[in-house]
Amino acid sequence: MAEQPLAGRVALVAGATRGAGRQIAVQLGAAGATVYATGRSTRGKRSEMDRPETIEETAELVTAAGGTGIAVAVDHLVPDQVAGLARRIDDEQGRLDVLVNDIWGGDPLATWDKPVWEQSLGNGFRLLRLAVDTHITTAHHAMPLLIRNPGGLVVEMGDGTTAYNETNYRLSVFYDLAKVSVNRLAFSWAQELAPHGATAVALTPGWLRSEMMLEHFGVTEDNWLDGTKTDPHFAISESPAYVGRAVAALAADPDKARWNGKSTSSGDLAKVYGFTDLDGSRPDAWRYLVEVQDPGKPADVTGYR
Repeated sequence: MAEQPLAGRVALVAGATRGAGRQIAVQLGAAGATVYATGRSTRGKRSEMDRPETIEETAELVTAAGGTGIAVAVDHLVPDQVAGLARRIDDEQGRLDVLVNDIWGGDPLATWDKPVWEQSLGNGFRLLRLAVDTHITTAHHAMPLLIRNPGGLVVEMGDGTTAYNETNYRLSVFYDLAKVSVNRLAFSWAQELAPHGATAVALTPGWLRSEMMLEHFGVTEDNWLDGTKTDPHFAISESPAYVGRAVAALAADPDKARWNGKSTSSGDLAKVYGFTDLDGSRPDAWRYLVEVQDPGKPADVTGYR
């Protein structure tokens, strides 16, 4: 059996139905953790995303990877449901070592390249609630359990590092505000958690080959490179397992406090911890974006993966 540095540890991946959240749960499981995988999409009922992925599938993948996966249907906008989740984890495990706030679900609500006066306030405010209120509600109820033992980790999942988002408009006021806010939450949690021996980090994947992104390009994970025919820069993309391995590496690091309050990426952490994507490469998407894609240079991932 592969080494399991997180054996005996308990993780909550809030928003684990698909994409980064699913593979974060799986990679924590591969490292030996017991993982509570939450979301709104179950085999009995789809969320407003109306997609086929379910939290039960995620839990099964966690267990197959070597951990213990536990699926719990939770709407993280409903405080009573989140409070119940925290009580259940306490009752069943008596501890929480890792909290990953990956709740999102705002993609169908985003409007791109339109000024605020041409956007729906209803959709925009709903997007912000899904992106921010859910994370705060989950932190409120889960952190008292997490700080019970020193060494806890909170990961705020977003899109873009703090440095990138400070100087680049993310093409929609609501999306832009959501992603800046998530990174700031990690900074806030860092101040509150440090006295309790816990760490908070803002983490972003690069160009993520989520289920939705693969469908958008009409490819699968097996033939994803064909997507470069549509957009040559897709060559820098990464599988969700890459950022999953980043979270697992952070969780297993006895010196994780060095990251407290920082904003980082899967590519940056790969350089530090030595993990790779599924194909053995180490995509450095945010450096590529700044140095190649944003300046309008031809796609060339040489030196970036």
